[in-house]
Amino acid sequence: MTGTKTAILMQTLRDRIASRALGPGDRMPSIRRFATQMNVSPSTVVDAYDRLAAEGVIRSRPGSGFYVSHTHLPPMKVAKMGVPRARNVDPFWVSRQSLDAQPGTLQPGCGWLPEDWMPQDALRKGLRALAKGDASTLTHYASAQGSLTLRRCLLGRFSEENLHLPAEQLMLTASASQAMDLICRLLLRPGDTVLVDDPGYFNFHALLRTHQVKIIGIPYTQEGPDLTAFATALSEEPRLYITNSALHNPTGATLSPQSAHRLLSMAAETDLTIVEDETFADLEPEPSPRLAVLDGLNRVLRIGGFSKTLSASIRCGYVAGRADWIEALVDLQVATSFGGPSPVATELLAHVLTGGSYRKHLSEVHRRLAGARKTAISHLAPLGIAPWTMPRGGFYLWCRFPEGMDTGQIAQRAMEDAVMLAPGNVFSPSQSATRFMRFNVTHMNDPRLYEVLAKVMR
Repeated sequence: MTGTKTAILMQTLRDRIASRALGPGDRMPSIRRFATQMNVSPSTVVDAYDRLAAEGVIRSRPGSGFYVSHTHLPPMKVAKMGVPRARNVDPFWVSRQSLDAQPGTLQPGCGWLPEDWMPQDALRKGLRALAKGDASTLTHYASAQGSLTLRRCLLGRFSEENLHLPAEQLMLTASASQAMDLICRLLLRPGDTVLVDDPGYFNFHALLRTHQVKIIGIPYTQEGPDLTAFATALSEEPRLYITNSALHNPTGATLSPQSAHRLLSMAAETDLTIVEDETFADLEPEPSPRLAVLDGLNRVLRIGGFSKTLSASIRCGYVAGRADWIEALVDLQVATSFGGPSPVATELLAHVLTGGSYRKHLSEVHRRLAGARKTAISHLAPLGIAPWTMPRGGFYLWCRFPEGMDTGQIAQRAMEDAVMLAPGNVFSPSQSATRFMRFNVTHMNDPRLYEVLAKVMR
């Protein structure tokens, strides 16, 4: 029996190390405390520690205890981090179904525009120009902070919002998600508390789980986060608050000026840093209040990318913030990626953004989105599915299903008919969005979608 208990303890500790709950160099729990926690004898813990030390997983420091080894680390287990959830409401399930979809699969749950909505002619023209241009663009590493050409383009666009920055306060990254990861690496440590919107972008929630932080969801209203709940959560001394101000994902709601000012006031009182995701900003007909602009990037970090309006294939993101933060983030990017994103990607994006066709492209996208949104709502209504709010722009509808419906189960059954959906609880840390689902209106013009929805809802 003792051998069995020892094996269980060893596997428990291997899992903690694999999930990085215990990282390289961390001290292992004391023998007596771990014995009490696991309801075993101290001698069983000693036996487990000795065997793990023999395997090289941990090492002993006489008079100090046992520590996680810097070598022989197992691969990181991401899916097992945090509270286990049913696979049909797991962010990784939704992401994989979207990314690995077979031809013919309908994808109203995905997070991008169809290929025929993208500026393909401008991208091809830019590729031809690059092929004829400086060979260094095709062969060299990127600079540490990323293409100055693209950064200058972005700084010019920021200036139109009265956000005037020097080039040192902006860096390029491989994507908006990588920008978020670098920020987490810089500002967070395991056990820190982070505030997120509930519902909110599920991939950020998944990323935070890999950093071993405590996540507190703040209920999101049609004017922004619930300020009463936000004020209450500040007693947990959070390090970060992560949000979308422009066309909130998944709800499509817009932050009100009153909520924006109150948020910044509370953040200043508690020394809270805010990360504002601007990925959907260009899909707004008119700009809504921006925390980064109101704050002047004092305690707000702005991140964004181009995958929603230009190309999901040409990955590039950015971070704008205080000069000292950007300097540290650049060092982190050099350490993890050896420089900024591909010069091919950044110069191509700069070519399209400055080529004169981008604003015309956006105008056409806005027009088509308005029509697609109206059509989708009219087709969902007979099924008893209604928008929670009417977005000012963008391609998402956050919809409420009839009483008693579990959209997680609906999404899982719909996959049997090659329809990929995004159920509400994927976006909700509190798992309080059972009746909700996020729809992408640009992928909802096939009648088969509504036939499948009607069938699985029955």
